[in-house]
Amino acid sequence: MQQYSSLPDQNSQIDATPKLLTTIEQLRAQLWLESSLNQLQSRLNDCLVSACNTAPQAGAAQAEIFQTVVNEINSAVNSSNLTLTDCTIGIALFQPQETFATVCYVSCSPSPNSQPLFLEVLTAEKKLLLRLQEVIELEDLQQLENQQSPSAWRLTDDSSNVMGWLIIAAVPVSSDRHSLIKSQAQLRSQLMARSAKQCTTALLQLRHILSWQQQYQQLSNSNQELERTNQLKNQFLANTSHEIRTPLSSIIGFTHLLLAQGYEPSRERQQDYLNIIQSSGKHLLALINDILDLSKIEANQLEVQWERVDVPLLCSNVLALVKEKAANKGLKLCLELKPDITTLVADPLRLKQMLLNLLFNALKFTSKGSVGLEVAPKGVFVHFTVWDTGTGISKEDQVQLFQPYFQIAKAVADGVEGTGLGLAVTQKLAQIHGGSVKVESEVDRGSRFTLVLPLKQEVGVGANEGDEGGEEAKFSSSPLPFTPSSSVEILLVENDLPNANLIQIYLRKLGYQVTWVKNANEMWEALTQLEPVVILMDICLADANGLNLVQQLREHPQYRTIPVIVQTAMAMKGDRETCLAAGVNDYISKPIDLPLLASLVAKYSQAPTSVDGE
Repeated sequence: MQQYSSLPDQNSQIDATPKLLTTIEQLRAQLWLESSLNQLQSRLNDCLVSACNTAPQAGAAQAEIFQTVVNEINSAVNSSNLTLTDCTIGIALFQPQETFATVCYVSCSPSPNSQPLFLEVLTAEKKLLLRLQEVIELEDLQQLENQQSPSAWRLTDDSSNVMGWLIIAAVPVSSDRHSLIKSQAQLRSQLMARSAKQCTTALLQLRHILSWQQQYQQLSNSNQELERTNQLKNQFLANTSHEIRTPLSSIIGFTHLLLAQGYEPSRERQQDYLNIIQSSGKHLLALINDILDLSKIEANQLEVQWERVDVPLLCSNVLALVKEKAANKGLKLCLELKPDITTLVADPLRLKQMLLNLLFNALKFTSKGSVGLEVAPKGVFVHFTVWDTGTGISKEDQVQLFQPYFQIAKAVADGVEGTGLGLAVTQKLAQIHGGSVKVESEVDRGSRFTLVLPLKQEVGVGANEGDEGGEEAKFSSSPLPFTPSSSVEILLVENDLPNANLIQIYLRKLGYQVTWVKNANEMWEALTQLEPVVILMDICLADANGLNLVQQLREHPQYRTIPVIVQTAMAMKGDRETCLAAGVNDYISKPIDLPLLASLVAKYSQAPTSVDGE
């Protein structure tokens, strides 16, 4: 009878034990590998989270990732229960245009007395140390990468460009442990290869984070700038509304008084009212000019007319313009000119504008004492210093003083008029001249604003001659000496009734015969009956464009020699040139400077010429 034993066969136990031990060691190795990689990934995630929260510089965040990789791999290898060889981990970085890489990151040594480890022998004669700032040729790195047991693994960016290499240097062991070394090398190779991939992925994610942060910061800055611009716009609209309404109130109010039934003021009182109306109108014009000047400057569209300026004469004229305002406030007005300053090259209109802005500000903020202008040469520059004994400006306000629309809070509270544009325009005009504006001030001790301009300009004198600003911004003193006869016929083509009435009344008072038409059809009909010596042409007509009409006039031989003067609200850069190119003889912008208009009419009435010189 056959018998069966329940005991295991002795030979089968002996055969199974090595296999079981091998399997356990493999599991331990695999668990160690996965645990080490998970730990590395966790630390890399911490680095990325930190980058999200703190928004570091790109270089610092990248350095943290590199150092984390070498430290974590080193810790995993040297603290393992597996009998792995002692190792040092490093990262060598290189630039695409170079032929070598530099070791920039090395893991901490297991002990303070540890020496730098050699990389695996490349040739019988060549060994490479793994230490900071060690230079490794690209050819050697590629050889380490392509060995049967690699010692270097590439780190690439999102475009597959190599940024550097992850490197390991191990302590050599005796050859009697060859099988163990082989298994360790395979395990080590897996750890390094997968760690290199994790490092590359983390660097790619970091780049996306930093890019997102940059975009977010740009968007945030744009939002802040938009908010600031919106605040400035609201402030500007509020200030401008106040500034416009104040002189308008005077214009409308005193006009109402003059028109009121039953109210018959004396001739002297009427003259006072009219002076107020004229002054308020000029104030409105100055406000508009400031806004337009700032817009032109910021758009780089402001033209300057360089001339040799008589400094003493210009300064005397400027003080004459503010003399009345100073007298009304009981302020003493002073002028001090050094004898060795006579001329400089500048745009006389813009220089006068800058000095007037500074002087009006000084008068505005000075209730008693004096306001003065000092002019002195300083090397190749000339200093125009406007000083006052007024309220002064705090250090905090001085920081924002030249910002557009900025106004001192106390001044606003005290009802001091202004748009906050004068100093901004002055500074920008000074910069266009190659100069600057400086301020020195102390609260309750007055202020000193110094306009610094070069004596000479690189451009030649006379450049940009004919700029409309010089002629348009100043009010002419009187028309050219000419007494027209009653036969001098002027044809006025004007769309706006009040402007038409104003021009008719003024020119008729000077002795001209003025015929007014309001559109193109009426103009052509009038020309069949009249022989005007001058045509005054508005551009914006109900049925045509005035410049097109001028071109049509020049196509008719019988009208080609009639001088045409355009009067228009077009006052931006290039408008004058556009009008002249259309065939007009001259240009004047609205609001009309009546004495200047009279001078132009007198000029072309005495010597009618065609635009082409016939």
